[in-house]
Amino acid sequence: MKYETFNIHVPESDLIDLRHRLKRTRLAPEIANETWEYGTNGTYLRNLLEYWEVGYDWRKHETHMNSFDNFKTIIQEIPIHFIYQRGKGPNPIPLILSHGWPWTFWDWHKTIGPLTDPTSYGGEAKDAFDVVIPSLPGYGFSNPLKTSGINFWQTADLWVTLMRDILGYDKFAAGGGDWGALITSQLGHKYAEHLIGTYLHLTIPLDIFSGDLPPEDAYAPEEVWKFKRNENFFLKESGYSGIQATKPQTLAFALNDSPAGLCSWILEKRRSWSDSKGDVETRFSKDDLLTTMSIYWFTQSFGTSARYYYECLHNPWKPSHSRTPVVESPTGVAVFKEEVVLMPRKWADDYYNLQHWTEMNSGGHFAPMEEPEALVRDIRKFFETFRR
Repeated sequence: MKYETFNIHVPESDLIDLRHRLKRTRLAPEIANETWEYGTNGTYLRNLLEYWEVGYDWRKHETHMNSFDNFKTIIQEIPIHFIYQRGKGPNPIPLILSHGWPWTFWDWHKTIGPLTDPTSYGGEAKDAFDVVIPSLPGYGFSNPLKTSGINFWQTADLWVTLMRDILGYDKFAAGGGDWGALITSQLGHKYAEHLIGTYLHLTIPLDIFSGDLPPEDAYAPEEVWKFKRNENFFLKESGYSGIQATKPQTLAFALNDSPAGLCSWILEKRRSWSDSKGDVETRFSKDDLLTTMSIYWFTQSFGTSARYYYECLHNPWKPSHSRTPVVESPTGVAVFKEEVVLMPRKWADDYYNLQHWTEMNSGGHFAPMEEPEALVRDIRKFFETFRR
């Protein structure tokens, strides 16, 4: 199977069309929403949209993306875009990193240099990785997706094909958060014999869409705050999932037509799910935010990214074996305190072949963007064992 060099280039006509649409934005009336209690704050949104129209430079970020080695391939008739950056060291570990929603592949970009070229970032050459960062099927440049039914556990099958059959690695490591954590866990469940190790910055059961989460009494006394945080997330922050898992196409028509609508939908998640303390720009610059929005916008991929939820709900995960732990590959975990869902340590000890656990002092759901240095240090530390 082959892969080809891919150059990211958005047609100038698409940039012009975006500016015209932004210029004609009609925001909804807003009452008493200074604290974002009702959702996205209109004043901040208007300022961000104005910057998107007249200040944001897509070409600068496009050039940055193309400074890495981008490729595309076709696996089972599904187009897959990926960065493939070779490590500069004596024996780099192949590592595939998977993103989530509302992420893109670019959320991992701050980690690429330190992981592939550690001596340039305060590390040692022996810590190098060959880094592979795909866009999930139907996300960003892994389009057009014309196949229905693709969910996280099927994506894990695609990644095995990518890493073993296309890139030629007999064994490889995997990491991720959000959907990427589920993909990575599935790799460690179904394909443990091919995994050097799995690294997660979100722990969550593979049957999350059909099973139950641990009850409060499964948490140690010092962990109960994590259970309360989970309760708050499912009560106040999970409405998006209900829509995307049931009627994603209805929403897709709206957000594929309106950059303001797309921006509002994603922006609120970036603020609420990160360790931003309510100020989104403490974690993401305007350019960071708008690069995410632009990738979704220019690739017209919101609809297929939202369908990922539908496909998971309507084709639930089924175990490949009944052995324990469920995830058999050696597993390392980073726990970011403002993550949206937090599992008890005892549950993780039972569910994974857990060999490494780090409680981080800060950071939220978008760890590779929020705390890239801490994440890289922890990834290096976990995989040290497998280099001996």
